[in-house]
Amino acid sequence: MKSWLTLTLLVLTVVFLQAQGRRGAGPAGGPSTVEHIVVHGKALERNLEGDSPDRKVTVYLPPSYGNDPNRRYPVVYILHGYGAHDDMFIGRLGNLTESADRLASAAGYSSPIIVMPDAFTLHRGSMYSNSMTTGDWEAFIAQDLVAYVDSHYRTITARISRGLAGHGMGGYGALRIGMKRPDVFSSLYVMSPAFLEATDDARPEAAAPAEAIKTRAQAEEAARAEPGPSLALALAAAWSPNPGNAPLFLDLPVKDGKPRADIAAKWNSNTGLSMVQTQAANLNKLYALAIDVGTKDQALASNRRLHDAMMRLKISHYYEEFDGDATSRLGDRIERNLLPFFSKNLAAPANPTSPAVQD
Repeated sequence: MKSWLTLTLLVLTVVFLQAQGRRGAGPAGGPSTVEHIVVHGKALERNLEGDSPDRKVTVYLPPSYGNDPNRRYPVVYILHGYGAHDDMFIGRLGNLTESADRLASAAGYSSPIIVMPDAFTLHRGSMYSNSMTTGDWEAFIAQDLVAYVDSHYRTITARISRGLAGHGMGGYGALRIGMKRPDVFSSLYVMSPAFLEATDDARPEAAAPAEAIKTRAQAEEAARAEPGPSLALALAAAWSPNPGNAPLFLDLPVKDGKPRADIAAKWNSNTGLSMVQTQAANLNKLYALAIDVGTKDQALASNRRLHDAMMRLKISHYYEEFDGDATSRLGDRIERNLLPFFSKNLAAPANPTSPAVQD
């Protein structure tokens, strides 16, 4: 009975939104808009790392947004990878703006608002985790950012019209936040997710350069030189914070060159595969879930194990491997896979260019 009721409500929601699209739809033509805003993160206040709680955010508004003041839009949140910023998808690795503009007039495509927050921190990345050292990035994304976007833009505020995606560290973040907050996001697209299993940065020889950093000035210098020890520090800040260990307020899984099993256990409990085991019920609350990874990606083996684990746990999902590494054809994958995925799975007003809604 419950499943039939859920299906009925979903159908009614889609019918209502399609009707809204027919009444308020204007032409899809006209320029799209990219806005650069700042969103205050209450969840990031008083983080021990000293990162600003005011975060840069890039917002893409589709071409029809300025032409039709009565239309509301689904929203896709996309999380960038480690070492990147909110501009990752609009120039550095593909051009999301051009891709979304090309799709905007395609029959059957439902243009979303696309939101890209900046999660760059002292050690080059927040891991989108919850830590007193970095702040509660889970709550910033799922609560502060969503609330801001819903109150400042014409969004459809139902979870069935809200999607979450990410690449690399962002893929991990999308999986992490999505599995914990299926009440906020209904669909996930996870691209080349990292940090699915125990990281090599926990090994004594790999952690030694990070252990040598004792001051914030040294940490800032390390963050300007990649590759370097910043990744281990970022993982420690996110997964093993320690408010009593100034000035960086973190514990590495190695101390004086010797492994620390208690800290390594904290890191392991935060890996994607570990969390999937405990969040299977929440993952099955999602409307749609997709994962893609390149056959030359360093994280291919762990992604295959993620796929196997989801199959074993009977978590419904789509899994694809493509020829390339983590960044190969990223722009093309966004245009051909990610954006059409959300157009298909997020409830939205009918595309005004579709023959089905023409007079």
